[in-house]
Amino acid sequence: MNILEKIAEKTKQRIIAEQQILSLEKLKEMLKKSRTPFDFRKAFINQEINIISEIKFASPSEGEIAKPEPLKVAEAYLANGAKALSVLTEPNYFKGNINYIAQIREKFPQANILMKDFVIDEYQLLKARVYGADAVLLIVALLGNQLKNFLDKAKELGLTALVEVHNQEEMKIALEANADFIGVNNRNLKDMTISLKTSESLIKFKKPETIFISESGLKNKTDLANLQSLGYQGFLIGTSFMKTDDPGKALASLLS
Repeated sequence: MNILEKIAEKTKQRIIAEQQILSLEKLKEMLKKSRTPFDFRKAFINQEINIISEIKFASPSEGEIAKPEPLKVAEAYLANGAKALSVLTEPNYFKGNINYIAQIREKFPQANILMKDFVIDEYQLLKARVYGADAVLLIVALLGNQLKNFLDKAKELGLTALVEVHNQEEMKIALEANADFIGVNNRNLKDMTISLKTSESLIKFKKPETIFISESGLKNKTDLANLQSLGYQGFLIGTSFMKTDDPGKALASLLS
């Protein structure tokens, strides 16, 4: 199994365990009282360098990255120009927690928040909405031809779906499902290597009405300027910020 398959297997087990504590029926009741999500795409309809700053404390490729301090990191990012926050909620490989989103939403009610998890079940979408997310990550490599169903469900819940692709085949699935907010991940899931050539080659599929976000391996303003000139309207950056002593300062330095 590659890393994505391993994470998916753990996620299945996690959902079963979580439903013993908070049932799908209870979530649907909670949904009636939850806030209306922001239109996440609006943050990227401009000519600026739009950064989705990621809050992540570990990863399979890096191991432990930083001490879990979600509110401190969120505050630093928002104070230094982040257009949105990507919050890891996968606990086994990324030390994430869905409660991080609830905490950040309560303290920073105007923040644009993406729940970054490995979505394989409607239950996760409902949880994202109830806990305060505006957007969710849908990974084509995980969902395949089920993508359209998950896109429709996310839309029904008022959530923006950032559809993640890694190659041309996945891009075609995303476009056939009418995805209009696409994240191109520069990481190869088979060997975990990163190449910005992935973003450079897949931009040819961009439609005028579709927003493209580049993810992974973005380290300096030259990278961003080059990809922006090709048509990318946003950039998801996490590890390079989180590995520093001050992620907010690292963001400010990149934008300066």
